[in-house]
Amino acid sequence: MTVLFTARLELRPITLPIAIAVLEGKRRTEIEALVGAEMPWAWPGRALVEQAFRASLDAVRADPELRLWGDRFMITREEPRRVVGSIVFHGRPDATGRCEIAYGIDEASQNKGYGTEALKATLEWALAQPECSVIEARTTQWHKASARVLEKIGMKPVQPAKGEMVVYEIRRA
Repeated sequence: MTVLFTARLELRPITLPIAIAVLEGKRRTEIEALVGAEMPWAWPGRALVEQAFRASLDAVRADPELRLWGDRFMITREEPRRVVGSIVFHGRPDATGRCEIAYGIDEASQNKGYGTEALKATLEWALAQPECSVIEARTTQWHKASARVLEKIGMKPVQPAKGEMVVYEIRRA
Protein backbone atom coordinates (compact mmCIF):
# COMPACT_ATOMS: atom_id res chain seq x y z
CA MET A 1 0.00 0.00 0.00
CA THR A 2 1.24 3.44 -0.85
CA VAL A 3 2.12 6.27 1.51
CA LEU A 4 -0.11 9.31 1.01
CA PHE A 5 1.18 12.85 1.48
CA THR A 6 -0.74 15.99 2.36
CA ALA A 7 0.58 19.48 3.03
CA ARG A 8 1.45 18.62 6.65
CA LEU A 9 1.09 14.87 6.99
CA GLU A 10 2.49 11.58 5.83
CA LEU A 11 -0.24 8.94 5.91
CA ARG A 12 1.75 5.78 6.43
CA PRO A 13 0.12 2.34 6.16
CA ILE A 14 -0.45 0.37 9.33
CA THR A 15 1.41 -2.86 8.66
CA LEU A 16 0.87 -6.29 10.16
CA PRO A 17 3.88 -5.97 12.53
CA ILE A 18 2.55 -2.60 13.76
CA ALA A 19 -0.99 -3.96 14.24
CA ILE A 20 0.37 -6.95 16.15
CA ALA A 21 2.51 -4.73 18.39
CA VAL A 22 -0.45 -2.43 19.15
CA LEU A 23 -2.95 -5.26 19.72
CA GLU A 24 -0.50 -7.17 21.93
CA GLY A 25 0.09 -4.01 23.99
CA LYS A 26 3.82 -3.79 23.27
CA ARG A 27 5.88 -1.01 24.80
CA ARG A 28 5.53 2.42 23.27
CA THR A 29 9.20 2.46 22.24
CA GLU A 30 8.76 -0.78 20.29
CA ILE A 31 5.77 0.63 18.42
CA GLU A 32 7.63 3.89 17.72
CA ALA A 33 10.52 1.94 16.19
CA LEU A 34 8.10 0.16 13.84
CA VAL A 35 6.19 3.34 12.95
CA GLY A 36 9.25 5.58 12.58
CA ALA A 37 7.72 8.40 14.60
CA GLU A 38 6.98 9.40 18.18
CA MET A 39 3.68 8.10 19.54
CA PRO A 40 1.49 10.22 21.82
CA TRP A 41 1.93 9.23 25.48
CA ALA A 42 -1.64 8.18 26.16
CA TRP A 43 -2.42 6.92 22.69
CA PRO A 44 -3.60 4.57 21.41
CA GLY A 45 -5.49 3.76 24.57
CA ARG A 46 -7.16 0.39 25.07
CA ALA A 47 -10.64 1.80 24.28
CA LEU A 48 -9.43 3.27 20.97
CA VAL A 49 -7.73 0.01 20.00
CA GLU A 50 -10.89 -1.97 20.75
CA GLN A 51 -13.02 0.44 18.70
CA ALA A 52 -10.62 0.72 15.79
CA PHE A 53 -9.72 -2.93 15.43
CA ARG A 54 -13.04 -4.73 15.49
CA ALA A 55 -11.29 -7.88 14.29
CA SER A 56 -9.37 -10.09 16.66
CA LEU A 57 -5.61 -10.35 16.43
CA ASP A 58 -6.07 -13.85 14.99
CA ALA A 59 -8.29 -12.45 12.22
CA VAL A 60 -5.78 -9.66 11.45
CA ARG A 61 -2.96 -12.21 11.26
CA ALA A 62 -5.02 -14.58 9.10
CA ASP A 63 -5.87 -11.95 6.48
CA PRO A 64 -3.99 -8.66 6.91
CA GLU A 65 -4.87 -7.45 3.40
CA LEU A 66 -8.55 -7.67 4.31
CA ARG A 67 -8.32 -6.38 7.88
CA LEU A 68 -5.74 -3.58 7.35
CA TRP A 69 -7.03 -2.33 3.98
CA GLY A 70 -6.42 1.42 3.82
CA ASP A 71 -5.43 1.79 7.51
CA ARG A 72 -2.92 4.57 8.10
CA PHE A 73 -1.13 6.58 10.78
CA MET A 74 -1.17 10.38 10.50
CA ILE A 75 2.47 11.42 10.94
CA THR A 76 3.66 15.03 10.90
CA ARG A 77 6.11 15.85 8.12
CA GLU A 78 8.08 18.35 10.20
CA GLU A 79 10.62 17.25 12.80
CA PRO A 80 10.30 15.72 15.25
CA ARG A 81 8.07 13.33 13.36
CA ARG A 82 5.13 12.34 15.52
CA VAL A 83 1.89 10.42 15.19
CA VAL A 84 -1.11 12.71 15.63
CA GLY A 85 -3.83 10.20 14.79
CA SER A 86 -4.92 7.25 12.71
CA ILE A 87 -7.48 6.27 10.13
CA VAL A 88 -8.84 2.74 9.94
CA PHE A 89 -11.26 0.98 7.66
CA HIS A 90 -13.22 -1.89 9.11
CA GLY A 91 -11.92 -4.17 6.39
CA ARG A 92 -11.96 -4.06 2.61
CA PRO A 93 -15.11 -2.97 0.78
CA ASP A 94 -17.82 -5.64 0.65
CA ALA A 95 -19.31 -7.13 -2.53
CA THR A 96 -21.40 -3.98 -3.07
CA GLY A 97 -18.35 -1.70 -2.83
CA ARG A 98 -19.24 -0.38 0.64
CA CYS A 99 -16.79 0.01 3.52
CA GLU A 100 -16.64 1.84 6.83
CA ILE A 101 -13.98 4.28 8.00
CA ALA A 102 -13.10 5.57 11.47
CA TYR A 103 -10.46 7.96 12.73
CA GLY A 104 -8.95 9.21 15.93
CA ILE A 105 -6.84 12.26 16.72
CA ASP A 106 -4.64 12.51 19.78
CA GLU A 107 -6.18 15.01 22.20
CA ALA A 108 -3.13 17.32 22.08
CA SER A 109 -3.39 17.46 18.26
CA GLN A 110 -7.12 18.12 17.96
CA ASN A 111 -8.58 21.33 16.48
CA LYS A 112 -5.64 21.78 14.08
CA GLY A 113 -7.25 20.41 10.93
CA TYR A 114 -5.27 17.15 10.88
CA GLY A 115 -8.39 14.99 10.78
CA THR A 116 -9.92 16.90 7.88
CA GLU A 117 -6.65 16.88 5.93
CA ALA A 118 -5.99 13.19 6.48
CA LEU A 119 -9.56 11.99 5.89
CA LYS A 120 -9.86 13.95 2.66
CA ALA A 121 -6.71 12.35 1.22
CA THR A 122 -7.68 8.89 2.46
CA LEU A 123 -11.21 9.09 1.04
CA GLU A 124 -9.81 10.20 -2.33
CA TRP A 125 -7.45 7.22 -2.30
CA ALA A 126 -10.16 4.74 -1.27
CA LEU A 127 -12.73 5.95 -3.80
CA ALA A 128 -10.10 5.65 -6.54
CA GLN A 129 -9.78 1.92 -5.78
CA PRO A 130 -11.94 -0.12 -8.15
CA GLU A 131 -13.51 -2.17 -5.36
CA CYS A 132 -14.68 0.89 -3.37
CA SER A 133 -17.71 2.98 -4.30
CA VAL A 134 -19.29 3.99 -0.95
CA ILE A 135 -17.64 4.88 2.36
CA GLU A 136 -19.55 5.14 5.64
CA ALA A 137 -18.60 6.75 8.92
CA ARG A 138 -20.48 6.76 12.21
CA THR A 139 -20.42 9.27 14.99
CA THR A 140 -22.55 10.08 17.99
CA GLN A 141 -25.12 12.88 17.81
CA TRP A 142 -23.38 14.78 20.60
CA HIS A 143 -19.92 14.68 18.94
CA LYS A 144 -20.32 17.91 16.98
CA ALA A 145 -16.60 18.25 16.12
CA SER A 146 -16.57 14.83 14.47
CA ALA A 147 -19.73 15.63 12.51
CA ARG A 148 -18.17 18.90 11.29
CA VAL A 149 -15.07 17.04 10.06
CA LEU A 150 -17.18 14.47 8.21
CA GLU A 151 -19.29 17.21 6.61
CA LYS A 152 -16.19 19.25 5.62
CA ILE A 153 -14.85 16.30 3.63
CA GLY A 154 -18.13 15.87 1.78
CA MET A 155 -19.84 13.13 3.77
CA LYS A 156 -23.59 13.47 4.27
CA PRO A 157 -25.89 12.00 6.94
CA VAL A 158 -27.85 9.21 5.26
CA GLN A 159 -30.32 8.04 7.84
CA PRO A 160 -32.03 9.40 10.89
CA ALA A 161 -30.06 8.84 14.05
CA LYS A 162 -30.65 5.48 15.68
CA GLY A 163 -30.04 5.90 19.36
CA GLU A 164 -26.99 8.10 19.62
CA MET A 165 -25.38 7.15 16.28
CA VAL A 166 -25.54 9.06 13.01
CA VAL A 167 -24.35 7.36 9.79
CA TYR A 168 -22.59 9.47 7.16
CA GLU A 169 -21.53 8.40 3.69
CA ILE A 170 -19.77 9.54 0.56
CA ARG A 171 -20.05 7.93 -2.87
CA ARG A 172 -17.72 7.79 -5.83
CA ALA A 173 -18.74 10.51 -8.30
